[in-house]
Amino acid sequence: MPAGGGRVSPLPAVHAVLSAPDAAPLLDRFGRDDTVSAVREALDSLRQAGHTADVGQVVVSAAAILDYRHRPRVRPVFNLTGTVLHTNLGRAPLPMEAVEAATAAMTGAIPLEFDLGRAKRGDRDDLVENWLCRLTGAEAATVVNNNAGAVLLMLHALAAKAEVVVSRGELVEIGGAFRIPEVMSRAQARLREVGTTNRTHLRDFEAAIGPKTAALMKVHTSNYAVIGFTAQPAEAELAKLAHDHGLPFLVDLGAGSLIDLERYGLPHEPTPRETLAQGADLVSFSGDKLLGGPQAGIIVGRKDLIARIKKNPLKRALRMDKIRLAALEAVLKLYADPDRLAERLPTLRLLTRKADDIKALGERLLPAVQAAMDGKARVTLEACHSQIGSGALPVDLLPSWALVMRPVTPIRSEGRWLEQMAAEWREHPVPVIGRVADGALWLDLRCLEDETALLAQLA
Repeated sequence: MPAGGGRVSPLPAVHAVLSAPDAAPLLDRFGRDDTVSAVREALDSLRQAGHTADVGQVVVSAAAILDYRHRPRVRPVFNLTGTVLHTNLGRAPLPMEAVEAATAAMTGAIPLEFDLGRAKRGDRDDLVENWLCRLTGAEAATVVNNNAGAVLLMLHALAAKAEVVVSRGELVEIGGAFRIPEVMSRAQARLREVGTTNRTHLRDFEAAIGPKTAALMKVHTSNYAVIGFTAQPAEAELAKLAHDHGLPFLVDLGAGSLIDLERYGLPHEPTPRETLAQGADLVSFSGDKLLGGPQAGIIVGRKDLIARIKKNPLKRALRMDKIRLAALEAVLKLYADPDRLAERLPTLRLLTRKADDIKALGERLLPAVQAAMDGKARVTLEACHSQIGSGALPVDLLPSWALVMRPVTPIRSEGRWLEQMAAEWREHPVPVIGRVADGALWLDLRCLEDETALLAQLA
């Protein structure tokens, strides 16, 4: 009770708050129902805390509630983590050609499953199949939601209630607990693992083949590397062994680069074309990793096997929507001009960015960041290494430069300071996502292409 024994003024009524002139913009922007809900929530919070407030203060509280509610969860961020294809940040950024194609598909009708020439129902895979066959050398192709779905579909269509032989050293787990043994189980295929973690021989595969065998399979270990005393049969050997026994040879390629990355000064990653040339009957890979497109699971290879896959009921459950098919087609077209691909495909552009150019960017940014962090952090520009990410080339790093933040003076609670500093950068209108390592916050500049927008947030 206030001094002098006076009564606490009651909180204003909902209708009084809604009638206030300051509430009019909220009603106009968010509508009556949502605004009423926010006003009631603000009043309830004040009441539970035992606070008093006038109409204006309640309007301010309700506005904050509405702003938080309507803040987009899907919004741009600056990826300064040093991981180019960051799964948690959406993987491959799309080129404008893909954005425009997806926008056109979103805003109108397209011939998704309609053959314009024959005026009959068509197959949605037709939108991208010719390009996929041209770029991989395959007889046929099909696409689904993602590569996990592609592997599931491939196994269910070709090996349900039968055995698939895989090397023990390739029973991978990738992000989100996607494990090959569990995917096989869900596909109703029985895993027959052979060899050891570090060494598997052709004779191990041959000994495992029996009347229940449906396929031999190789899984590209794209997110780790086993080095030292190791052995794995060549793909061509596995393909011949499979074919000698009338079996298909399946390859889950994972990251799935469509081009030889060595041409652009990057480490080599197996391509679908190379894998098919070695005798693989089907190859699956992702669309949103090294390919640089939208999320997709792509299967290329023998026409008869693709036809069996398309008839499987799971194909409909896993099929691609028109928006991503439009984006994928636009990205695939860019590969027809490899000389300009590094300029036009954002993923390849970021991966091939020269360290000297990144350093020059850091030198331009350093004064502004130091000024913004004055008294809060000591900011330096230091050499570092980026990684490709999404399980691609796990041991290969790319030289880069980063803005590095450390405490101005030594402190005991360094970990807490780093958490607070990282959180402060994430609170910008366009959140800045860095990485904490070696007692510092690192903002790797490899993926920063809009320095003007970053600087505007620091002003």
